[in-house]
Amino acid sequence: MKIEILGTGCPKCKQLEANVKKALEETGKKAEIEKVTDINKIIEAGVMATPALAIDGEIKSSGKVADVEEIKKMLQ
Repeated sequence: MKIEILGTGCPKCKQLEANVKKALEETGKKAEIEKVTDINKIIEAGVMATPALAIDGEIKSSGKVADVEEIKKMLQ
């Protein structure tokens, strides 16, 4: 599984990353986490509002910090 956090590195992006790590820890799932900070790559992914979360190339959340419970549901 590959999880991408798309954003410029703002505090919300960092919180989203922390929530992803906690969700992975709580579910026992393994994933590669990649931070995408290149604005052109973010736009190419179709993201208009950051932070965004993509799992295996599919945008699951955009424009907000998904909480741990939301992310756990996305991982199922």
